[in-house]
Amino acid sequence: MSKKVNPISYRLGINKNWLSRWMPPKGEFGKYLKEDQAIREVIKERLVRAGVANVQIERTPDSYKITIKAARPGIIIGRGGKGIEDLIKDIQKAIKSKPQINLNVEEVRRTEVSAPVMAKNIAWDLERRMRYRRVLKRHLDIAMQNREIQGAKIMLAGRLNGAEIARKEHLMKGKLPLTTIRANIDYGETTAATTYGSIGIKVWLYKGQIFDDKEKIV
Repeated sequence: MSKKVNPISYRLGINKNWLSRWMPPKGEFGKYLKEDQAIREVIKERLVRAGVANVQIERTPDSYKITIKAARPGIIIGRGGKGIEDLIKDIQKAIKSKPQINLNVEEVRRTEVSAPVMAKNIAWDLERRMRYRRVLKRHLDIAMQNREIQGAKIMLAGRLNGAEIARKEHLMKGKLPLTTIRANIDYGETTAATTYGSIGIKVWLYKGQIFDDKEKIV
């Protein structure tokens, strides 16, 4: 297995579940896929500061069920639920139709065990011009303090600290068995827009092994 294989897609159907769950009619797969991507782009652009961990989409021909897991659900809901209403309107505008949309928001209570949320927190720290070595060490220590985490790795790539030549830096603690299929590995990636350019961020969190074939984690 190449080291560039996404650890989530590598385990789909084994101990990870699909984030998009729908069965299109014959000849409609392309349309469904474009609408799915449009929904995710709208959520990504609107909810930059909400700390979105993942977006799950289930659909039928005339309705959607969208579940957003985020560290800051209050930003999504808004005052009196207005944020959800506006988000639904933006989604309908993006897919150019008005199906019934059930939008659920779930809070990620333990952000230190969520790789996508940790990646976003690192990005915010880098955008505030904090030293990358200090950011790496602090977030890695926070993750390893949790008993659920048995190993963690954080990788940065770009013009770190404003260096003229881009490079990669990573920090790792504990175990990280990427090739073990039954290993429960959470993965997240994002980009920090700094004054010196974009910095790519990748986070891996190892949470032990899953031996129950029926247990699948989203």
